[in-house]
Amino acid sequence: MNYKYRLALAAVVVTSITACSSGADSRRQAAQDFNYLDTPALESWTLPAGAQPFSNTNYTIPKRVYKGEIGTKVDIRPPLQVLELIPGVTSAIDGQGVTLFMPSSNKLMKIWRVTQQLIADNKVGIVKQSANRIDTDWVSWTNEDEDTKISSRYTIEKSPNINSYRITLTDWREDGKVKPVSADNKRRYSILMTNLVMAKYDNMSREQARIAAAEQLKNVPIMMGTDRSGLPIIIARASYDDMWERLPVMLQKLGFTVEDRNRSQGLIDVKYRQPDDEFWTKLGTKPMNLTNDKYRILVGDLGNRTSLNITDNDGKPVTESVLSSIAPVFGAAFAK
Repeated sequence: MNYKYRLALAAVVVTSITACSSGADSRRQAAQDFNYLDTPALESWTLPAGAQPFSNTNYTIPKRVYKGEIGTKVDIRPPLQVLELIPGVTSAIDGQGVTLFMPSSNKLMKIWRVTQQLIADNKVGIVKQSANRIDTDWVSWTNEDEDTKISSRYTIEKSPNINSYRITLTDWREDGKVKPVSADNKRRYSILMTNLVMAKYDNMSREQARIAAAEQLKNVPIMMGTDRSGLPIIIARASYDDMWERLPVMLQKLGFTVEDRNRSQGLIDVKYRQPDDEFWTKLGTKPMNLTNDKYRILVGDLGNRTSLNITDNDGKPVTESVLSSIAPVFGAAFAK
């Protein structure tokens, strides 16, 4: 499983590649020199002859052992953060890995299935597997920030009793050689693996929502009604947002060409050219009583419903009989 990754805003872009880019150290190291490493060690102050000793602790440098890398080993890359792509999920990062606390058992089972799907799609080997645990084989990472080929193995666990999900980096390899993993790399590559799972979860959820919305709109009831002034309108039992997204596609199927749209005002300017008789036979409706001309469709938000009205090229509303001929056609088109 080879990845070149970029993390930005609420998305993870993952691309499979086979070679490292040059100049990886320039992305990890500071651009300036490291002359500070040549700084002489501090020496005790020697009083000049005849000077009186004094005591002032204002500028005393505390004696302390500082832990951390220096020079070229300092990694200047910003630390990765767990992407908040699943509503209600909280995360905790420690020295070994990442734990996600899911808001429900259903979401825990869903992210577990997503993990299994991600592993299968990318042909990641599994060393050991049980109902609540997966020990992966080596996962190979190739990205622009590293000048060596990185591989890591993970333990992925779920705890149904507390609805938690955990990813732990267990083994580390550079250029095929097993090595101890630094704390920074353990954190970075544990979060990276977590974000890949989160991104997969988010993409699958969005796709499922899109399919569900499309299926729901296939059965949108379309009927005639009246507005507050008593004028005839077409009413669709679907939200404004759903109708706005689906209307252009549906209109094109019926012989309309969308020339302009204004979502904030709910306006769609179209040009109509009536299809042939074979089209209406396949659709199963009578033709609309519209001439080949330009029209404006007015889309209104009624909460869980949407109103549709049509004006001609002169800005005059079409008649009730014309709207009555359009309503069943719209209903049939949404059902296709």
